[in-house]
Amino acid sequence: MKIPTNLKHNPIMVSENYENIDGRNAYDSDAKGLSIGLAQWNDRGKVEFSAKVWRYTGEKWSRQSEEIPIHRVLDLAIFLCRTKDYFNHYYYKDEKEKTSYPLIDRIPLQGDAMNVAVCTDNPHLEEDIELLRNWLGTNDELLSERFRTLAKLLKELGF
Repeated sequence: MKIPTNLKHNPIMVSENYENIDGRNAYDSDAKGLSIGLAQWNDRGKVEFSAKVWRYTGEKWSRQSEEIPIHRVLDLAIFLCRTKDYFNHYYYKDEKEKTSYPLIDRIPLQGDAMNVAVCTDNPHLEEDIELLRNWLGTNDELLSERFRTLAKLLKELGF
């Protein structure tokens, strides 16, 4: 399916077969494509680019399509990598480490740092941690393939 080019987000680079590889929803996804292009929130004289996940309901392009500034895509990848690493080592932590120290890491970015922390305000924290831990385990093959690909491409770029 062709990504529309007549809307406010102006695609420059596209992946128009995303529904075929959208994780567990592959071949049955409403996320039909990805694009990098001119952001829909561009103001006159200010040019910004974004990534967008294009969703299609079967009848029309969905308002649930997400447009994300490029740096946030990378921030999400960093955040996910650190979360995955935390849960890879979760069983090795004692109970005090799991709940008494909600800050997992501070990742330096732009003169400050991105906090990665456990949300201790969540009233269902232990249950939700277990759900996330199980989901990460169940989807390890799916995620690991993408992590390996990302690592390979970063290495090729000299990182």
